[in-house]
Amino acid sequence: MGSESTYLGILGEMSRLINSLETNLEEVPHLAGVRERISLILGQAQETANLQALHKAQKQETSKQLRTLVLEGQRLTNATRSMLKQHYGLRSERLAEFGIQPFRGRTRKPKPVSDLPSTPSTP
Repeated sequence: MGSESTYLGILGEMSRLINSLETNLEEVPHLAGVRERISLILGQAQETANLQALHKAQKQETSKQLRTLVLEGQRLTNATRSMLKQHYGLRSERLAEFGIQPFRGRTRKPKPVSDLPSTPSTP
């Protein structure tokens, strides 16, 4: 007894103790007030646990809705960026106003210089 560490286990122990106290009320009448207090606390704890479970379910549903809204927002944002690129052109600096990097071309790497000696052309 008293080794439970989960809320469910502790509430179960409290419930069993209350039942035992009710069964043996004639033998321990001086504990009737304590039994009533434990019973009141148990009821409040069970109500709070139910409320916690409700909030957990609501949190999961809200998280799911948020995930859906964010994905839809990302899709619309990407589509809008594509439309802006189409409207202004890939190289337009106006794209920067919308947080889009305009295409400014690629910088090419210089050709590596060959270490081989060039062959002289014979006339």
